[in-house]
Amino acid sequence: MVLRYTVKSGETLASIALDFRTTTDALKAANPSLQAREPEQNEVIIIPGLPDPNTIPYRIFVSISTKRLVLFSGSQLIRSYPIATGKILNMTPTGSYYIVNRQPNPGGPFGAYWLSLSKIHYGIHGTNNPSSIGKAVSRGCIRMYNQNVIELASLVPNGTPVTISQ
Repeated sequence: MVLRYTVKSGETLASIALDFRTTTDALKAANPSLQAREPEQNEVIIIPGLPDPNTIPYRIFVSISTKRLVLFSGSQLIRSYPIATGKILNMTPTGSYYIVNRQPNPGGPFGAYWLSLSKIHYGIHGTNNPSSIGKAVSRGCIRMYNQNVIELASLVPNGTPVTISQ
């Protein structure tokens, strides 16, 4: 089973490839109808390399207003974590995304772990500034205490849905 993605308004093959950290060639190979055209809004395409989210028991919900990341397995609450979100000039984007890849020890301000979201330049990551948790201070990413992001990364696979709301 693979991830089936519904194309949003304004998205192109190149922008989808960037968001999902793949190539346009890989998208064309997985979707032969896209060999000579751009995908259309609301068209469902296959994203190679990611599992069908319906096969993943986990769901992540992020509340910007309460500065919490909540992990569910089915309808059962597993954990609720405090987070930092984007500041006024760099708001955390709302919407539905997926975890598309990961990197332990990414270095710099990203703390102990980086989980990329299916929106280029955004992710869930640790921090080298733990006093920032609970505040709107990031450039749009979701910051967590290092021990919490390590725990989260050990539980959720790539392909896990992430919903971010105000």
